[in-house]
Amino acid sequence: MSRSFGITPARRIPATLAGLFVADGDGFVTRPVDEAELDLEGFVLPGIAIERHRGHARAADARTPWYRRGEPIRNSRQVSIVSTAELATIARGLDVPAVRPEWLGANMVIDGVENLSMLARGSRLFFAGGAVLAVEELNTPCRNPGRAIAKQYPDRAGLDLAFVKAAARLRGLVAWVERAGTVRAGDAVEVRVPEQWVY
Repeated sequence: MSRSFGITPARRIPATLAGLFVADGDGFVTRPVDEAELDLEGFVLPGIAIERHRGHARAADARTPWYRRGEPIRNSRQVSIVSTAELATIARGLDVPAVRPEWLGANMVIDGVENLSMLARGSRLFFAGGAVLAVEELNTPCRNPGRAIAKQYPDRAGLDLAFVKAAARLRGLVAWVERAGTVRAGDAVEVRVPEQWVY
Protein backbone atom coordinates (compact mmCIF):
# COMPACT_ATOMS: atom_id res chain seq x y z
CA MET A 1 0.00 0.00 0.00
CA SER A 2 1.47 3.38 -0.97
CA ARG A 3 1.22 6.48 1.18
CA SER A 4 0.81 10.07 0.09
CA PHE A 5 3.37 12.58 1.25
CA GLY A 6 2.99 16.28 1.95
CA ILE A 7 5.87 18.14 0.32
CA THR A 8 6.97 21.57 1.49
CA PRO A 9 8.89 23.47 -1.20
CA ALA A 10 12.42 24.76 -0.70
CA ARG A 11 12.81 28.40 0.31
CA ARG A 12 15.36 31.07 1.16
CA ILE A 13 15.28 33.25 4.29
CA PRO A 14 17.34 36.44 4.73
CA ALA A 15 18.96 36.69 8.16
CA THR A 16 21.77 38.40 10.09
CA LEU A 17 24.68 37.04 12.09
CA ALA A 18 23.90 39.05 15.24
CA GLY A 19 26.74 37.63 17.36
CA LEU A 20 29.85 35.50 17.00
CA PHE A 21 31.53 33.55 19.81
CA VAL A 22 34.38 31.06 20.24
CA ALA A 23 34.99 28.32 22.81
CA ASP A 24 38.72 28.58 23.42
CA GLY A 25 38.76 28.63 27.22
CA ASP A 26 38.79 25.90 29.84
CA GLY A 27 35.09 26.04 30.64
CA PHE A 28 31.79 25.69 28.82
CA VAL A 29 31.15 29.41 28.27
CA THR A 30 32.13 31.05 24.96
CA ARG A 31 33.52 34.55 24.39
CA PRO A 32 32.52 37.14 21.75
CA VAL A 33 34.69 37.93 18.71
CA ASP A 34 34.06 40.30 15.80
CA GLU A 35 35.35 38.01 13.06
CA ALA A 36 36.58 34.45 12.60
CA GLU A 37 37.79 32.09 9.91
CA LEU A 38 36.20 28.70 9.34
CA ASP A 39 37.85 25.77 7.62
CA LEU A 40 36.46 22.26 7.15
CA GLU A 41 37.28 21.41 10.79
CA GLY A 42 35.54 24.43 12.32
CA PHE A 43 36.88 27.65 13.78
CA VAL A 44 40.50 28.59 13.03
CA LEU A 45 41.99 30.61 15.88
CA PRO A 46 45.34 32.44 15.71
CA GLY A 47 48.32 31.09 17.61
CA ILE A 48 47.87 27.84 19.51
CA ALA A 49 44.33 28.40 20.83
CA ILE A 50 42.01 25.48 20.05
CA GLU A 51 38.25 25.92 19.68
CA ARG A 52 36.43 23.29 21.74
CA HIS A 53 34.09 22.20 18.92
CA ARG A 54 36.84 21.95 16.27
CA GLY A 55 37.77 18.78 14.40
CA HIS A 56 36.69 16.27 11.76
CA ALA A 57 35.96 13.74 14.52
CA ARG A 58 34.61 13.88 18.06
CA ALA A 59 34.09 11.38 20.84
CA ALA A 60 30.71 9.63 21.04
CA ASP A 61 28.75 10.70 24.11
CA ALA A 62 25.26 10.54 25.63
CA ARG A 63 23.78 12.03 22.43
CA THR A 64 24.92 8.96 20.45
CA PRO A 65 24.07 5.97 22.68
CA TRP A 66 24.32 3.57 19.71
CA TYR A 67 28.14 3.98 19.91
CA ARG A 68 30.49 3.19 22.78
CA ARG A 69 31.27 6.37 24.76
CA GLY A 70 34.54 7.91 23.65
CA GLU A 71 34.57 6.12 20.30
CA PRO A 72 35.62 8.50 17.46
CA ILE A 73 32.72 9.50 15.20
CA ARG A 74 32.22 12.24 12.57
CA ASN A 75 31.97 15.67 14.13
CA SER A 76 28.60 17.04 13.08
CA ARG A 77 28.70 19.54 15.98
CA GLN A 78 31.44 21.94 14.84
CA VAL A 79 29.25 25.03 15.29
CA SER A 80 26.47 25.75 17.80
CA ILE A 81 23.81 28.23 16.61
CA VAL A 82 21.09 29.99 18.61
CA SER A 83 18.49 32.68 17.92
CA THR A 84 17.95 35.97 19.72
CA ALA A 85 14.17 35.42 19.78
CA GLU A 86 14.45 31.90 21.20
CA LEU A 87 16.89 33.05 23.91
CA ALA A 88 14.30 35.64 24.96
CA THR A 89 11.61 32.92 25.05
CA ILE A 90 13.82 30.73 27.26
CA ALA A 91 14.47 33.69 29.60
CA ARG A 92 10.72 34.28 29.94
CA GLY A 93 10.19 30.59 30.65
CA LEU A 94 12.79 30.72 33.41
CA ASP A 95 11.53 34.11 34.67
CA VAL A 96 15.00 35.65 34.46
CA PRO A 97 16.01 38.98 32.84
CA ALA A 98 18.13 37.39 30.09
CA VAL A 99 19.79 34.24 28.79
CA ARG A 100 23.03 35.11 27.00
CA PRO A 101 24.33 33.00 24.08
CA GLU A 102 27.77 32.60 25.63
CA TRP A 103 26.22 30.97 28.72
CA LEU A 104 24.91 28.24 26.40
CA GLY A 105 28.33 27.75 24.79
CA ALA A 106 26.92 29.08 21.50
CA ASN A 107 29.12 30.09 18.58
CA MET A 108 26.59 32.09 16.58
CA VAL A 109 23.43 34.08 17.18
CA ILE A 110 21.11 34.49 14.19
CA ASP A 111 18.41 37.14 13.83
CA GLY A 112 15.57 37.00 11.36
CA VAL A 113 14.70 33.28 11.25
CA GLU A 114 11.44 32.40 12.95
CA ASN A 115 11.67 29.14 14.93
CA LEU A 116 15.37 28.72 14.11
CA SER A 117 15.65 25.55 16.21
CA MET A 118 13.15 23.82 13.95
CA LEU A 119 15.12 24.34 10.72
CA ALA A 120 15.30 21.09 8.78
CA ARG A 121 18.43 18.96 8.73
CA GLY A 122 20.29 19.78 5.54
CA SER A 123 19.41 23.49 5.61
CA ARG A 124 22.40 25.64 4.63
CA LEU A 125 23.55 28.98 6.03
CA PHE A 126 25.43 31.02 3.40
CA PHE A 127 27.57 33.78 4.89
CA ALA A 128 28.71 36.94 3.08
CA GLY A 129 32.39 35.95 3.60
CA GLY A 130 31.98 32.68 1.67
CA ALA A 131 31.51 30.22 4.54
CA VAL A 132 28.63 27.75 4.35
CA LEU A 133 27.29 25.73 7.29
CA ALA A 134 25.13 22.62 6.94
CA VAL A 135 22.55 22.10 9.70
CA GLU A 136 22.86 18.67 11.28
CA GLU A 137 20.15 18.65 13.95
CA LEU A 138 18.36 20.27 16.85
CA ASN A 139 20.66 20.88 19.81
CA THR A 140 18.91 19.27 22.76
CA PRO A 141 19.17 21.14 26.08
CA CYS A 142 21.23 19.69 28.91
CA ARG A 143 22.35 20.73 32.40
CA ASN A 144 25.74 22.21 31.37
CA PRO A 145 24.24 25.46 30.04
CA GLY A 146 21.67 25.32 32.84
CA ARG A 147 24.53 25.43 35.34
CA ALA A 148 26.07 28.40 33.51
CA ILE A 149 22.73 30.25 33.71
CA ALA A 150 22.36 29.33 37.40
CA LYS A 151 25.76 30.93 38.13
CA GLN A 152 24.41 34.23 36.80
CA TYR A 153 21.35 34.08 39.07
CA PRO A 154 22.65 32.52 42.33
CA ASP A 155 19.51 33.51 44.25
CA ARG A 156 17.39 31.22 42.03
CA ALA A 157 17.52 27.54 42.99
CA GLY A 158 16.95 24.82 40.41
CA LEU A 159 17.67 26.82 37.24
CA ASP A 160 20.01 24.12 35.91
CA LEU A 161 17.16 21.60 35.71
CA ALA A 162 14.51 24.19 34.81
CA PHE A 163 16.58 25.15 31.76
CA VAL A 164 16.24 21.67 30.27
CA LYS A 165 12.44 22.00 30.22
CA ALA A 166 12.30 25.71 29.29
CA ALA A 167 14.72 25.26 26.36
CA ALA A 168 13.06 22.21 24.76
CA ARG A 169 13.05 22.78 20.97
CA LEU A 170 14.47 26.29 21.56
CA ARG A 171 18.13 25.43 22.25
CA GLY A 172 19.23 26.08 18.67
CA LEU A 173 21.06 23.91 16.19
CA VAL A 174 24.39 22.23 15.59
CA ALA A 175 26.05 22.40 12.20
CA TRP A 176 29.23 21.50 10.36
CA VAL A 177 31.34 23.51 7.94
CA GLU A 178 30.65 22.61 4.32
CA ARG A 179 32.68 25.44 2.77
CA ALA A 180 35.48 27.47 4.36
CA GLY A 181 35.32 31.24 4.64
CA THR A 182 35.11 34.24 6.91
CA VAL A 183 32.26 35.03 9.29
CA ARG A 184 31.73 38.49 10.77
CA ALA A 185 29.28 39.72 13.38
CA GLY A 186 26.66 41.84 11.63
CA ASP A 187 27.00 40.15 8.24
CA ALA A 188 24.07 39.08 6.12
CA VAL A 189 23.25 35.36 6.05
CA GLU A 190 21.05 33.54 3.56
CA VAL A 191 19.34 30.47 5.00
CA ARG A 192 18.41 27.92 2.32
CA VAL A 193 15.84 25.41 3.52
CA PRO A 194 15.59 22.30 1.31
CA GLU A 195 12.39 20.73 0.04
CA GLN A 196 10.89 18.75 2.93
CA TRP A 197 8.60 15.81 3.48
CA VAL A 198 7.69 13.42 6.29
CA TYR A 199 8.39 9.76 5.59
